[in-house]
This record gives sequence, C-alpha cells and structure tokens, in this order.
Amino acid sequence: MRIISGIHKGRTLQAPAKLPVRPTTDRAKEALFNWLDHRFELRGATAIDLFSGTGNIAYELGSRGAGNITAVDQHAGCCRYIRETATLLQLPISVLQADVFAWIQKAPTSALLVFADPPYDHPRLPELPALVLQKGLRESGGVFILEHPKHRSFEQHPALTEQRVYGQSVFSIFEDNPLP
Repeated sequence: MRIISGIHKGRTLQAPAKLPVRPTTDRAKEALFNWLDHRFELRGATAIDLFSGTGNIAYELGSRGAGNITAVDQHAGCCRYIRETATLLQLPISVLQADVFAWIQKAPTSALLVFADPPYDHPRLPELPALVLQKGLRESGGVFILEHPKHRSFEQHPALTEQRVYGQSVFSIFEDNPLP
C-alpha cells in the first residue's frame, strides 16, 4: 500500500499478511482523493474511517493534513497495526477497536468525511448508509463514502449523489446538499 500525496507522499507500507483485509487499491484511492481534493479542504478536516483494516484511507487523510481522524475496526491485529503506523508516521489517528455497527449507535463524534469499507460479504452492509446518516455521524455539508462491490446498489437511497466505479469496487457518495 502506498501513500499517494501529502507529507508522506510515495511512502510504501507493508501490512502484516495475516490481517483479514482487502485494502482499497492505489488506483481507486487516487481517484477518490482527486475527487475529495476538488470538493473539500482536507487540511484540518475531521474524518472517520469505518472498517479501517490496514488504515490505508486514514493514512492518506493524515498525510494530506486532516486534523482529527478516527479509525474504527473490530480486529485487534488491524488496530495494533494502525496504532503503530500512525505513531511511526506521526499522524493524528485515534484507533478504536469496536464493532462498527455498535460504535455508530453510540458514536460520540461526527466528521466532515466518513468513509466505510466493510467486507464485501458483510450481511449488514446494506444498512450502513441509513445508519450513518440517521445517527448524525456525518456533519452537515459533509460526505459519507461507502466502498462496496458492483453487485450492490444504493441507487434508491435519497442521499446518494454519485457513484464511481473502479474495477469491481464502487464508491457510493452520500451528501446533504449535492452540488449542481
């Protein structure tokens, strides 16, 4: 996994092979962050990375200057790796080991950018957009981005503003006030 831009641009990180993850590809991540860079000021932005896995998205956000990043994952090894890497890179990432669905129910914070990359076969994946939006996890004017497989569709969701397809992955983007 590679950090694409920011203070750690070009840095390659190697997560332990035993982690149960499917990191977002560099190509898809680069396209996503090109979109984000044109829509938001990432420097100082707050962000939540759900199902953080290796921390790939959190590191990119931190490298680009996001000011307060919360990474949530249930797997102890993933959380340990993210903590160690965030410390090594001196990035403002708070790591929480928790079931994402339970954490959302009690989340003490909200953020401008909320990203979720659950396992593609997670049985509760279809619930995520409604849960994130109903619980106020995303700040008004912010964005919720859900990475999911092509065979899942969220086209009927009223807050869906855009879908971007990269290979077998889709980023569904949910917003309050879409731009014209």
